[in-house]
Amino acid sequence: MARNKEFDRDDALDAAIGVFREHGFEGTSTDMLVRAMKIGRQSLYDTFGDKWKLYCLAVERYSIAETRAHIATLRGEPRAVDGIRAMIGRVVEDAQRACLGVGSICEFGESRQELSALRQTAGLQLKTAAEERIRKAQADGDIAGDATAGEIANFLIAGIAGIRVAARGGASRDDLRSLGRMTLRAIA
Repeated sequence: MARNKEFDRDDALDAAIGVFREHGFEGTSTDMLVRAMKIGRQSLYDTFGDKWKLYCLAVERYSIAETRAHIATLRGEPRAVDGIRAMIGRVVEDAQRACLGVGSICEFGESRQELSALRQTAGLQLKTAAEERIRKAQADGDIAGDATAGEIANFLIAGIAGIRVAARGGASRDDLRSLGRMTLRAIA
């Protein structure tokens, strides 16, 4: 007779996200995962498949949550430029915590199709929302109109990744705030 699962799948997946954020795929052992997730090894395999499948599920869940949070922040202010500032501010304030999305890019680049597909989906959603707010900020005169909304959105997304990589490399909170200010200054 099979036992009922005695753990919450989402809580366990969130715990795995925390481990993968800090250690990446290669740096994470199955033992680290089962300890953090508070489940047995067999439950990990039965519920999530192997470590790679769990990693992909973790990246997907993380990407969805981060993309939604970025978009909500972008759209959370009446003035578009204030939403853009808030999004960059959110990144700066959270940058000391490793980013699973940037980590997966640094670890795998484009070598894994399943990760590339997740990244493309999340990236398109964020870029579309950013372009919408950038066009509004340009119409309001708050952002220069000498570059397209797409070019500026690409720059902002690269700036976000750069801030997160700098944080992972040990940049101070003051340095991260400076990077955020410079990113915003570049689009004004």
